[in-house]
Amino acid sequence: MSTPFEFVNAINFTKEDMFQDPQANKDYTPFIVNKSLSYFPDTVMYANEMNRYPDLSNQQQFSFLIYSIERKKRFSKWAPKESASEDLDNVCAFYGYSKREAKSVLNILTEETLNYIREKQNKGGK
Repeated sequence: MSTPFEFVNAINFTKEDMFQDPQANKDYTPFIVNKSLSYFPDTVMYANEMNRYPDLSNQQQFSFLIYSIERKKRFSKWAPKESASEDLDNVCAFYGYSKREAKSVLNILTEETLNYIREKQNKGGK
């Protein structure tokens, strides 16, 4: 079983044809591969091109990418998913703000105000 990151490594550096294994067609995830290629200026257009043709088979997409992209070591850290902050949720509920608005307001609220909002949003119980 191959991971999406092994496919990306094959596209970027090893240039190994991963589709020799019959299981590869099931393991290939175009979304993850295209997302990882979109982090680099020299491969973002290739990823976009594959997004334009989602009806291509997994093997066709992989072949296009492996033969089009120049061999190079590319590493990027994936952006971590933002954790839901209890204060953010409290500010949203208290003021009726969206998450985006609450994030910008959260930076300017004092600790005293946040404590007041926490008190008012406390529903009690365990």
